[in-house]
Amino acid sequence: MTDLFASPKPAAPLAEAMRPQSLADVVGQPHLLGPGKPLRLAFDAGKPHSMILWGPPGVGKTTLARLMANAFNAEFIALSAAFSGVKEIREAVQRAENVLAQSGRHTILFVDEVHRFNKGQQDAFLPFVEQGLFTFIGATTENPSFEVNSALLSRAAVYVLKSLGEDELEQLLQRALGGPLAGVKLDANARERLIGLADGDARRLLNLLEIIQTAAGGTEGEIDGAFIENALSRNLRRFDKGGDAFYDQISALHKSVRGSSPDAALYWLLRMLDGGADPLYLGRRLVRMATEDIGLADPRALRLTLDACETYERLGSPEGELALAQAVIYLACAAKSNAVYAAYNEARAFIGKDQSRLVPEHLRNAPTKLMKQLGYGREYRYAHDEPDAYAAAENYFPEGMPGVNWYRPTPRGLEGKISEKLAHLRELDKKAKKS
Repeated sequence: MTDLFASPKPAAPLAEAMRPQSLADVVGQPHLLGPGKPLRLAFDAGKPHSMILWGPPGVGKTTLARLMANAFNAEFIALSAAFSGVKEIREAVQRAENVLAQSGRHTILFVDEVHRFNKGQQDAFLPFVEQGLFTFIGATTENPSFEVNSALLSRAAVYVLKSLGEDELEQLLQRALGGPLAGVKLDANARERLIGLADGDARRLLNLLEIIQTAAGGTEGEIDGAFIENALSRNLRRFDKGGDAFYDQISALHKSVRGSSPDAALYWLLRMLDGGADPLYLGRRLVRMATEDIGLADPRALRLTLDACETYERLGSPEGELALAQAVIYLACAAKSNAVYAAYNEARAFIGKDQSRLVPEHLRNAPTKLMKQLGYGREYRYAHDEPDAYAAAENYFPEGMPGVNWYRPTPRGLEGKISEKLAHLRELDKKAKKS
């Protein structure tokens, strides 16, 4: 007899339906789950321990936590930091205490997106972790060094999960097409496109497969790459504008420019643009690179980069992005010097620790008669009246200040010429002091 008032259960998404039920079903993470590796040893020993699982979306963090609960015959309590607060934490603690009292079973408390909990909420777990009431497993896409407080970190091992590789995604694809989606047929081009769009994320791959299955309907024959392009909206790569992926890619872009690799620099620039980064933010970072890593070795780099930012402001996307690409290639190919950057940091550090020294009288301006009577500007040597427009051996520092040599130009690019000139001026200083 059919119950007309029973609530129908929604069909589970493909990603949930295909969630691994045993460790053998898990795809990826061989550095943690292979023979003799940390998490495999924990499973084999049957002794759970508190941990933080750090990795991008769709790499198996929740799956591993569930498998641990099954393997250790433990109660599984899941919280999402995005939707939970102190009330939910207290309820979870109460439930763990009840399970322990009633059945003697241990509890695994899984907290997804643990980085979203503030310090006080994270601290709420500490006494119960220390008591052994539950094993704490936190999942995060953000660097736990910055997002998880030190007290909780000291009580939990941190395991880094990696994005799935192409071979691993292909394995997952084969499993889906040989099981739940046995009627869907993809040609080689379509498979390659889907794996590229998945971007290392297993959940995304399976979600895209479901979309393709729906879009294909009763289509006979193999689905090709063109169908994939038409059926799926433009993909945005995995890119968190405030998270680690953002700063990791910025770091890769900066290091590629510094390392004089124009192709790599162009790759990271376009990866970030493809992922939705603000082009003007990237432009500002390029300006920084022009001053930090190139400086006076090629002063044109700064002007060209500023011009690229102004061009983008006028043209917008996508036309203005070409100017940014031109700038990043120029920066990568330009002569490199961090002499200005090093000099700036040394001078700033000195000034931060030094006393407030007075300006020497001969360097002071004397716009009034009184100031002239006080000696302001007296004995100042006007450089243009000196040979070579240089007042040899003149001192421009405060009295009593120790000698410094902060700016040390490199022999590269224009700085090579600057270095030669400064060496010549120092020789003039030596001669003037001897005479």
